[in-house]
Amino acid sequence: MNSAAADVVRLLTVRGETLAVAESLTGGLVAAEITAVAGASKVFRGSVTAYATDLKHRLLDVDAALLARNGAVDAQVAAQMAAGVRTALGADWGIATTGVAGPEPQDGRPVGTVFVAVDGPLGPEPGSAGGGKVEALRLNGLRAEIRMESVRSVLALLLKELVGEQTGNERAQDTEQNGGF
Repeated sequence: MNSAAADVVRLLTVRGETLAVAESLTGGLVAAEITAVAGASKVFRGSVTAYATDLKHRLLDVDAALLARNGAVDAQVAAQMAAGVRTALGADWGIATTGVAGPEPQDGRPVGTVFVAVDGPLGPEPGSAGGGKVEALRLNGLRAEIRMESVRSVLALLLKELVGEQTGNERAQDTEQNGGF
């Protein structure tokens, strides 16, 4: 799975930008995947593993009323986690995972319900990538499989946003300098 993490680290390095991670169901797996890449220290600010619901509010500034109303497994919670970790750790980009890996449902959500989010800088042009994006997932499999697919999915979402922000010439230069993409 490390190629997505390597691509993220490479693109952030080229852009001179940083990343912070907020995790719940993945329990540190996203941060581990990123820091397994050589050179990650140039871009990775850190992570917050807010497994307990109250920590999502206290550490990541997720709205307490939202958590009380919807629980921790929610699209808006994921978006606020990504924005909160970005702010808390002073990064250009924040990504987040929240969901139910099992074996039991949580907050009225079935096992396999996952939300991944990215929050980044808005580009200078209207309609440019950045800002907040959330993806809802319905995953099947065992607990470990759900957690690993959540890692893959949040990195893919970030990669999509990073690549989407690069336009023609920037992307061509990056491809030339870094052996293709």
